[in-house]
Amino acid sequence: MPTSAVATVRQYALSNNGPLPSLEPQEAERSPDKSDFFWSYTEELHKTRRQAIIQAHPEVTKLCGPEPLTRYLVLVVVLLQLSCAACLRDSPIFSVQWLLVSYVVGATANQNLFLAIHEISHNLAFRSPIANRLFAVFANLPIGLPYSAAFRPYHLTHHKALGVDGLDTDLPTSVEALFLDSLLGKAFFCTFQILFYAIRPMMVYKLPFTSLHLFNIAAQLLFDFLLVRYLGAGALAYLITSSFLAGSLHPCAGHFIAEHYVFGEQPLSARKLSNQVPVPETYSYYGPLNALTYNVGLHNEHHDFPAIPWTRLPALHKIANEFYADLPHHNSWVLVIWQFIWDKEVGLWCRVKRQQVGKAGKAAGQQLETVGM
Repeated sequence: MPTSAVATVRQYALSNNGPLPSLEPQEAERSPDKSDFFWSYTEELHKTRRQAIIQAHPEVTKLCGPEPLTRYLVLVVVLLQLSCAACLRDSPIFSVQWLLVSYVVGATANQNLFLAIHEISHNLAFRSPIANRLFAVFANLPIGLPYSAAFRPYHLTHHKALGVDGLDTDLPTSVEALFLDSLLGKAFFCTFQILFYAIRPMMVYKLPFTSLHLFNIAAQLLFDFLLVRYLGAGALAYLITSSFLAGSLHPCAGHFIAEHYVFGEQPLSARKLSNQVPVPETYSYYGPLNALTYNVGLHNEHHDFPAIPWTRLPALHKIANEFYADLPHHNSWVLVIWQFIWDKEVGLWCRVKRQQVGKAGKAAGQQLETVGM
């Protein structure tokens, strides 16, 4: 973390919660052994920074709360995808026209719906929790496969237990990192990363099956059945292909890697279990694709204040600029994908992990109703 940002957060920590260990960056060579993650015993800084920002700028709390615009945007994108599916129903599957529309329009639209569901999972479309759950199922329909009910608890655990091994399912497993630690391996991962994000959580730990999961599955199966019956199998193939391409080598898919993979030189001690030097584990992206993705690129801002909706994250960044201006960030998701594949210093090992402490749980997602989580 840059020195000025460290100083601001440390000043708050010293006056309120005691010192944070080893916050200043240290000059050192990169470890020659890259076959391990960046281990940390320090608390992730989002909570501390949130408290410091509130103390310095108490007005930011007024930015919290649902954003009604999300509802209308979701409706527009759902109708757009249904229109495209109807228009392509007689086009040969995998023809140039079909693939072009699937990649340019369909993948972008379904990535937008992925991130709408992400917003909705934080109760940021409606004030009513049940309204948010049901609306997420609606937003899920053009994706073709049911996932919104399962996504929410896994994602909220990602916020509550960022980087915690065995809890944060956004983290690649050691098996993934070991077998995909090459140029071809990273290219494979980027091409099929949507499958890794879909399957990995169930391999790390399983959630209890609830009535919401059942409703999500039933609604999706009914939608798919009616789609095939009235528009043909090609329409469903278009939607599912759009979802696959949205999480493949697509510019908007760069956010999956940009958010938490560590880029840049890090201290020698960063990969040791005894590490006390914080490694930047969340990166924001400040570029034009935020306009298509609910400002998910403002990711430090989002983790600091999950209860602030996408439309107000730029205001948070502006108000608390002294906390964000010096943090490492990205300006291009396309460049992120390119660097991830080709740079030997970047790969699946480049994630910050923490060891699981106590029984803080796999039910963590159920404990995050406060602060909009």
